[in-house]
Amino acid sequence: MKAAEWRNAIGELVRDHWRSAEVERYFSVKMNRRRAQIVIAQLGIYIRHRRNLWAHVSANCPVLAVKQKILQHEYGEVIKDQYAEGGHISLIIRQANAVGLTAEETLNAQPLATTRAVLYAWSWITRTKHWVEGLAAVTATEWTNDDRLLGDLGGGHSSRMAKRWMDDMGLKWKDMPNFEVHRQADEDHSDMFLPCLAEFATGEKKALALDAVRESLELYGLYREGIANAMGKIPLA
Repeated sequence: MKAAEWRNAIGELVRDHWRSAEVERYFSVKMNRRRAQIVIAQLGIYIRHRRNLWAHVSANCPVLAVKQKILQHEYGEVIKDQYAEGGHISLIIRQANAVGLTAEETLNAQPLATTRAVLYAWSWITRTKHWVEGLAAVTATEWTNDDRLLGDLGGGHSSRMAKRWMDDMGLKWKDMPNFEVHRQADEDHSDMFLPCLAEFATGEKKALALDAVRESLELYGLYREGIANAMGKIPLA
């Protein structure tokens, strides 16, 4: 498939995921500061773990051009880009501060059991499967932040969760730098690896890559379901 065909194929899988019961429940939970702390703390764990996932894909991949693209992606996430001088984890810390978490509390947060299970599963995919499968699995998750793809379904994760925080807690975009940045940055990231899939996910690897996308989105649903369950245990009042 050409890059445009991969865009359509992954896009439809992401849209199906966005209509799932797990995603709908995740966004239906009303927010207060303690519930928001769960969202942002688990998101911080998830974001830091992704650095391992991309490293696994790079280590398995023999193609220099793909390794360079991964390093380009990760430099912005870890070191600096036009959105943040201290890497994107600095955005998480600033946003966590807005709902009452210190940097230390954010960085030392413990994963929910469901978060831990999902991170283990993503690690297994990216370490033990073919690098094309790992690439497809990791890049597909960033598509859930793409408002171009998901605008008619309420928007991508950052836009949709930001609206929940605004409506329920009265926060402004300036209070949510991670959401503000990733509703923009992940549009670029959605496009970034399509040429790699077009070139290398061919023959039998095409089906393997699409299966990896499906599995990854199922794991993302489990991650969000775990957060929704944890939030539901905290009184709203």
